[in-house]
Amino acid sequence: MGIFAHPDDEALAAGGVLAQHAAAGARTAVVTATWTPGTHRAEELAHALDALGAGSPRLLGYADHQVPESAPEQPRLCDAPLDEAIGRIVAHLREFQPDIVISHDPTGASGHPDHIRTHQIALLAAHAAGIAELHPQAGPAWTPSSLWLCAYPTAGAQPLGDLVATAGKRLRTVPDEMITTAVDVRPWIDRKQEAILAHRSEVARSRSLPALLAGLPEQDRANILGTEWFICYDLDPGRVPGHRVQDLPRPATEGA
Repeated sequence: MGIFAHPDDEALAAGGVLAQHAAAGARTAVVTATWTPGTHRAEELAHALDALGAGSPRLLGYADHQVPESAPEQPRLCDAPLDEAIGRIVAHLREFQPDIVISHDPTGASGHPDHIRTHQIALLAAHAAGIAELHPQAGPAWTPSSLWLCAYPTAGAQPLGDLVATAGKRLRTVPDEMITTAVDVRPWIDRKQEAILAHRSEVARSRSLPALLAGLPEQDRANILGTEWFICYDLDPGRVPGHRVQDLPRPATEGA
């Protein structure tokens, strides 16, 4: 289960891993902290998740930090009561019962306040979901086996950093040695790119990452998107987890 701040974060940060799981027959889902059903971003998210095989949108419905119309009359994610937001994600975790939870790393990659807040909430919820005394109204306790934080290594992600710099932005990276898992998602690159491009309103914004990627030659885009990096933590070492991402078989129909 992915837990991300905005529609499009799921495709950009972990679209390949989500598609990989789905192609191998694993259940996948995505919780998105901001935007509400009925908005254009929610519709785009539905198309993106369909491309990734990740089910229907699960929107918490908080407002984007900089876009009040994303959730009219609702609090911004960063202003929402912390325990309330944790409890809502706990409910999704206990209902779906994922082995692996994927979310933003502490830097949020872009430094966006919503990314950082979502990291905090996802981390706390992943632990709280396994404690029956916490949020008892959210269902029976469930502890995921591991937490995977999407991160970008300083050296490995330099092409992406160079790309966002053309828009006057900075990619927040981590030292390469902090990365515990690098996943080659080239066999699922078409699905990942389809999901990114499904966020049409972001592609239309010239300085957004989907727009920058859409403007690249196909091979350059594939080189940037072909690896996904994670910092992984065991949450329940005593329980035997299901398939880990790198152990999933590659479908015969998928080419490198």
